[in-house]
Amino acid sequence: MTLRRQIATAVAAISVLVAVTVGLLVHQAMVRQHVDQARASALTALDSSLAAYKLNRAITGRTTALDDPALPARLRNLASDERQGSVLATGPQGEAMWAAGAVEGGVLSVRVDFAQDRQAIADLDRIILIAVTASVFTTVLAGVLVADRISRRLRTAAAAARGIAAGRTDTRIGELVDGRDEVADLAAAVDSMSRALHRRLEDEQQFTADVAHELRTPLTGLVTAAELLPPGRPTELVRNRVQVLRSLVEDLLEVSRLDADAETADLSAVPLERAVRRTVTLTGLAEPTVTVAGGAGAVVRTDLRRLDRILGNLLVNADRHGAGPVLLTVDGLQITVRDHGPGFPDDLLHHGPQRFRTSVRERGRGHGLGLTIAQGHARVIGATLTFTNHPAGGALATLRLPPAAAHDGEPPEDLDRDHQESSRPRQL
Repeated sequence: MTLRRQIATAVAAISVLVAVTVGLLVHQAMVRQHVDQARASALTALDSSLAAYKLNRAITGRTTALDDPALPARLRNLASDERQGSVLATGPQGEAMWAAGAVEGGVLSVRVDFAQDRQAIADLDRIILIAVTASVFTTVLAGVLVADRISRRLRTAAAAARGIAAGRTDTRIGELVDGRDEVADLAAAVDSMSRALHRRLEDEQQFTADVAHELRTPLTGLVTAAELLPPGRPTELVRNRVQVLRSLVEDLLEVSRLDADAETADLSAVPLERAVRRTVTLTGLAEPTVTVAGGAGAVVRTDLRRLDRILGNLLVNADRHGAGPVLLTVDGLQITVRDHGPGFPDDLLHHGPQRFRTSVRERGRGHGLGLTIAQGHARVIGATLTFTNHPAGGALATLRLPPAAAHDGEPPEDLDRDHQESSRPRQL
């Protein structure tokens, strides 16, 4: 149940309870007042009738009678015991207030009609019912309006908070939520948290970019120096480690550009199956290590270089940290990469890929940049990249190209030319 319904239900229940309670109290008070008035009138008339009867044995008044057969039995018995009393009872002539007392030769009684009093009580009950209904309706309406305003402001704050969680840390809830109440205080607190988070992310991104740029100059000299070393096993080890460091710096630069949202997609028509097989070839993986299935004849409009980067990182990650065979499947605008290893760790499944956060031991070691870069490029081309574990075992990465990627008309790009350009080594 939403907050608006909870507040409206609570207001309705409380207003109905209060209105019914007040209505019952007013009803009881009115009934008691009319009964007391009728009893006082009946007893007063009885005293006068008793005095007249004792004086000259005369019965005065149209409502006075001696040994009236309609007199209630319990009041007759009370009067027979030489006592006076009154009772509200319904008889053949309708509801009436009776008063009776003993006289010589019988029981003298007075009957006061209660029909008008009962009608007055019924009229009052109708008025109370109308007032209760009107008050409940007004109160519930006011409660719904107040609850709707609170709920609307909270939904606005929640939408902004989800935007912050999605990476839009420059979103401010206080600009969307007006007022000076607890909701506004909550918005101000979330805004303060968002600003702090935004500053921390900017500092982290700037630090990554600064480190990568500062490492380029000494690394260039290190690469040159490694090339001048004499041939031998130690030289090969040094060159290998230098190449690893070189790839790491390139990845850091790429991450910094993606974090800064400085990348734009260069879209063109691409035959999807050929592009996928081209990417497999560029990674140096071949059957039976990697198996490609599906996608025949499909042409999409996307950024070929970024698609290479995404699929290449997914394939290398599956080959390096999973277990073969690696199955790459193309189904319409969806591309999946599955290995048969231990699967993605729970932390990655819950929070996504994190830079410089290695996987669990059974998934191998790494810098955590490959999947981070793949996810960044997917965001640039408007695709979504999700990570799950296959029910039958193994890690499963799913790339969903945007619906706008479906393409007809424009001739597909020359993949052979791009293959030659992409095959060149990257320079620092």
